[in-house]
Amino acid sequence: MKIILMNGSSIPLYEQIKNAIKENIMTGILHEDEQLPSVRELSKDLKVSILTVKKAYDGLEKEGFIVSRQGLGTFVSSHNSSLHREEKLKKIEAHLLEAVLISKAIELSEEEFKELVDYLYRGEDQRE
Repeated sequence: MKIILMNGSSIPLYEQIKNAIKENIMTGILHEDEQLPSVRELSKDLKVSILTVKKAYDGLEKEGFIVSRQGLGTFVSSHNSSLHREEKLKKIEAHLLEAVLISKAIELSEEEFKELVDYLYRGEDQRE
């Protein structure tokens, strides 16, 4: 698992940890039912307060990305495939919104935009 914290960032450390773990789950670095480091272990590795890591874990658990099992530890949730899809859909929407705004700025018609998306979606193998 890879977590890089930026102390000078306006994003709180717990949020950076939460986002990094979520990204590790989304990209497949962390797998379903894989055990995460204990709060104490991760706080020591990252040189942050135990409360900071606990807050990150609590947020991830609330969002359904991880699950705590009494006496066993914390694990990547095995029921998060719909969460993965939802997170990826949010990313697609953000990128498409950016593409739409750029298209409007250069006065690309809606039809031209759709043609471009269709061309890109079909992929290299179906292009002429």
